[in-house]
Amino acid sequence: MFVRITYSTFKRWLEDNEYFVKHNKTRLLKLRLMNQLFNIFTVEAADAERIAQSENEPHSHDYEELLIGIEGGLEHFLDFKSQQLVAPYISFVTKGKVHRVVPRIIEGKCHIWVLRFKSEFIPETTFQLYSYYHEHANISLNKDSCFVRLVKLCEIMSDEMKSATPEFAVVRHLLSALFTMIEAERKKVQTADGAIQRTQNTTFKNFLKILEDNFRRPDGVEFYAEKLFMSSRNLNLICQNILQQSVSEIIETRKLIEAKNLLMSTDKPVSEIGFELGYTEKSYFTSVFKKKSGQTPTEFRDEMQKLIS
Repeated sequence: MFVRITYSTFKRWLEDNEYFVKHNKTRLLKLRLMNQLFNIFTVEAADAERIAQSENEPHSHDYEELLIGIEGGLEHFLDFKSQQLVAPYISFVTKGKVHRVVPRIIEGKCHIWVLRFKSEFIPETTFQLYSYYHEHANISLNKDSCFVRLVKLCEIMSDEMKSATPEFAVVRHLLSALFTMIEAERKKVQTADGAIQRTQNTTFKNFLKILEDNFRRPDGVEFYAEKLFMSSRNLNLICQNILQQSVSEIIETRKLIEAKNLLMSTDKPVSEIGFELGYTEKSYFTSVFKKKSGQTPTEFRDEMQKLIS
């Protein structure tokens, strides 16, 4: 059976279809950009089987990664040693750390929430996480009401990211709340088990505290070493051992995180942001920013405006 349509009807259908395609391309681009800043998904038993059969070499990545194990287990190679975990557990991997995760099926089950995010997504929290987890990235938990709340937060964030127009600010606040709850649980576990040692080296922790108060200054390694009453060489050795970065790299990273935060959340000129972070010349600030992020400050801001508009 053939249906006869007029040219005007056909033309209108083409126009509507073109709008549909254009609209969905924009939405897909927006979702892709969002996933660069934050992504959440689950690993199930079928995924664990696939990972076990694939080439899974130790690697590093340019984002932070949080694993919340609900069922099954995990073999985690990190800091040149391997650890076996059984759910429930938390595992946090900072950007740049060489690691490998192998999900394990136990009694036919494996269920892991995976959260990946860029440092600038929660800039006020990221360096605290480095301090908390640099020695003990893996934490075994009790399956109690607190753990149930952690899982519920993951479900809410996942649902929000799947909506037609995800609220970026909501996800950011939920992620910060998630880490606050994890930190409270971590302290309880450590109090209950005296065999677990403190999760941060005192000098490194103090360095991060001083950095948080002073990273906007133009000062370099010597400034922080003097504040800690130690040599620049020893401070560099500590930072290399913990983050595999020099003091200068950590300072620049903290500046970059704040620069991205300001570019996203304010309409301040690029030169003003650079000056606020201790860069006296806009060209040098732009050069450092592009070297570390692959984009100029203006290109980054334009991309983020497309994302949140």
